[in-house]
Amino acid sequence: MVASNPPIGTPSSSIKETKSKKTTSYVLKSLVAGGIAGCAAKTVIAPMDRVKILFQTDNPRYMKYSGSFFGVFRAIRDIHSAYGVRGLFQGHSATLLRIFPYAAIKFMAYEQYKEWIMPRKEDETAFRRTLAGSMAGVSSLFISYPLDLLRTRLAYEIRMPANSTSTIKSPGLIETGSIIFNEPNPMSRHSKYVGGTLNFYRGFVPTVYGMIPYAGVSFMCYESLKSWAFEQDGWWFQSSGKRRHSYGGREEETKQLTWWAQLTVGGLSGLVAQTASYPFEVIRRHMQIAGKMESTVQAPSQAAIKKFPTTWEMTQFIYQKRGFRGFFVGLSIGFMKVVPMHAVSFYVYEWMKVLMDI
Repeated sequence: MVASNPPIGTPSSSIKETKSKKTTSYVLKSLVAGGIAGCAAKTVIAPMDRVKILFQTDNPRYMKYSGSFFGVFRAIRDIHSAYGVRGLFQGHSATLLRIFPYAAIKFMAYEQYKEWIMPRKEDETAFRRTLAGSMAGVSSLFISYPLDLLRTRLAYEIRMPANSTSTIKSPGLIETGSIIFNEPNPMSRHSKYVGGTLNFYRGFVPTVYGMIPYAGVSFMCYESLKSWAFEQDGWWFQSSGKRRHSYGGREEETKQLTWWAQLTVGGLSGLVAQTASYPFEVIRRHMQIAGKMESTVQAPSQAAIKKFPTTWEMTQFIYQKRGFRGFFVGLSIGFMKVVPMHAVSFYVYEWMKVLMDI
């Protein structure tokens, strides 16, 4: 029997070799793919991200908009009226500087931890997926956290004009970084360099607490939903050829979710992850702006905040000030931003993996 010719425009062999995840090439490609995916996702939701930070940190000018669904859009309109389009993207340069290494390391680390913890398909469980995701998220924090704090301070800063004729000038990246570095710190008595460096890690501990459920639940939900979709053999996926595994030479058909199914699975995973970790995010944001909050005069009836609050002290401060609901301020806008962010992030990452053949 004569073998049929391959379709026009395709390689002579439609069977691809499964790439080993332990090679330098795979690591570098997954870093690039993850970084690009993270930047694309953050750019899509940048305006909502800035408003969410203003709500979380109780910025005096925008507190009147928090607590209502349409308050998000009113705040965006207010920022646009006062500062233009650039105002909606204030701090976005710091966001991109932070998100590229963060997303790159997170996705790359997850692939490596997944290979280590779950080398075979039958080894995959919800717990192991959560563990691999949590480890990947925490690993990425050590490099990206100072840039996240810098981005938060840039987004929080609201400067009013001295008079009606003066121009509003937002603080720049270098100026904000210099202010943070020179803010007082208990360690500054021993070394100004050590104290200034530690200022960029304010709120790091609650961030780690929040990252464990956030990244873990996100990857677990995404992988579980994707596996469930494939097992149903429905019309929401398409074949993307065959691969020959590097171990054993076994061939299997590879499947790819359709674009809308990919976006749906990614969005749902983000929704669940955001709910599980949001209180830690609120605590982190408050600790990140502690250097600005200490200069704020508190009314006698309001809760007071220490100059250098611990995680527990900040938790008590938020609860005394706004009650249990204070830990979920801005959650509605959090949902509005996290669904498209995760949807775009996972979609672009999967697309980049296909494009870069990994």
